[in-house]
Amino acid sequence: MRTVDLAGTRVPVIGQGTWHMGEQPAQRGREIVALRQGIELGLSLIDTAEMYAEGGAEQVVGEAIRGLRDQVFLVSKVYPHNASRKGVSAACERSLRRLGTEVIDLYLLHWRGQYPLEETVEAFERLREQGKIRRWGVSNFDLDDMHELDNPACVTNQVQYSLEARGIEFDLLPWCQTQRMPLMAYCPVGQGGRLLRHPALAEVAERYAATPARVALAWLLKQPGVIAIPKAVELAHVRDNAAALDLCLDADDLQRLDVAFPSPRRKQPLAVI
Repeated sequence: MRTVDLAGTRVPVIGQGTWHMGEQPAQRGREIVALRQGIELGLSLIDTAEMYAEGGAEQVVGEAIRGLRDQVFLVSKVYPHNASRKGVSAACERSLRRLGTEVIDLYLLHWRGQYPLEETVEAFERLREQGKIRRWGVSNFDLDDMHELDNPACVTNQVQYSLEARGIEFDLLPWCQTQRMPLMAYCPVGQGGRLLRHPALAEVAERYAATPARVALAWLLKQPGVIAIPKAVELAHVRDNAAALDLCLDADDLQRLDVAFPSPRRKQPLAVI
């Protein structure tokens, strides 16, 4: 299993996302089975948030990791409107209860809101001192946000990154790599299926008898210090995500994809979903 150092802990370069999990009670069993299958395959980093199904995704994760907590690196995120000193503490307590754990390995500010960053950081540090979180970071922060934050205790930034959303390659990703700060990529195989239907991706996938999603993940992981967190409910998709770790794209593949999905030549607004 390929791993990256995240604040002193080795974590897999492919984890599991949970956006939209917990929204449909009829899907709950399948979601739990999928997450457990991912853990068995080594995709032991699980990312969730209090926003996802208003806590429903955290409940699904809590059931999925029951009896497996020691095998999992658990990430959750706090709403910006809960990011005050008191709000962060209360939100974390609710997340801990839903997740059925005593500690969250990595706790993120989901995006910037009304509260000063200093206030949120102070609340995060208090949680860390209390042993309720091990590390903290941010999500949906652009480079100017990271400069304003300017705090070495921040261990990651989670942003949208895929072949069809390469804007961060102009400045944010190189900066994170210089800082040796792992970047977590959400929506790594795109949104809505458009990316996976692209002819260039299909062409490369056909060469390897692979799926377009597997190729998209393999391309992403060519970048050092990137952790992809695709979401999957179908067991075949979970296995396909794990298989991306063994797919090595050659120079011709990368050139073909670069032509189809050019890297940015200028600063672009941060892609946010």
